[in-house]
Amino acid sequence: MNASLRWSTFAAPSRFYALAGRLMPWFWGVAIVFALAGLWVGFFVAPTDHQQGESYRIIFIHVPAAWMSMLLYMVMAFWAALGWMLNTRLASMMARAIAPTGAMFTFLALWTGAFWGKPTWGTWWVWDARLTSEFILLLLYIGYIALTEAIDDQRRAAHAGALLALVGAVNIPIIYFSVIWWNTLHQGATISMTAAPKMATTMLVAMLLMTISCWAYAFAVTWSRTRAIVLEQESDTEWVRALVGPQGRR
Repeated sequence: MNASLRWSTFAAPSRFYALAGRLMPWFWGVAIVFALAGLWVGFFVAPTDHQQGESYRIIFIHVPAAWMSMLLYMVMAFWAALGWMLNTRLASMMARAIAPTGAMFTFLALWTGAFWGKPTWGTWWVWDARLTSEFILLLLYIGYIALTEAIDDQRRAAHAGALLALVGAVNIPIIYFSVIWWNTLHQGATISMTAAPKMATTMLVAMLLMTISCWAYAFAVTWSRTRAIVLEQESDTEWVRALVGPQGRR
């Protein structure tokens, strides 16, 4: 195998820093363009729901945010575990960078869910299985961030965070299957890999556009945060000193 394709090459913080810097503007562009398109289709083109009226349109933000909250936690747990098992610094940095974005999407899912629940259920919050497990996910994100920031030694912080992330990963299938396992107020999946979509085509298009936007946003923000962590943790290396120049070393 060519040496340039080895993991050690891709895992080098200096190479990642340069690659992420080149790709980030593209992800920002995709995030903005698809968000504008998704919001336009979802709020102005998609038809009014015959049962929920106009209030259902919050799902074009709520559902992608909920999807991303679960996906990002699994990706965070993967990178945290990889950093723990292989002792790769960049993997642990990626996990730390993902956590705030995952927490933001989780909070957004809970917040928009409350706005949807008020006209639908008549209340802002119920201790429903889906809502409760999603709230636990937010606590797991906050716990991971607090734990990794509280430990000064970066290696010990990464190992402790990885353990918490892996234990917390059991909550993801609970969130996903809660509407199947228990009798919950939360509606079941509208989009399934094994069945036809239960929504109009324009609604589905808006949902997919917003999902792609959230995905691109997560890449852009996470890589930006990872680059900042790289500069912080690699501040004593030659390449960082050369990058920041004399002013950055003051």
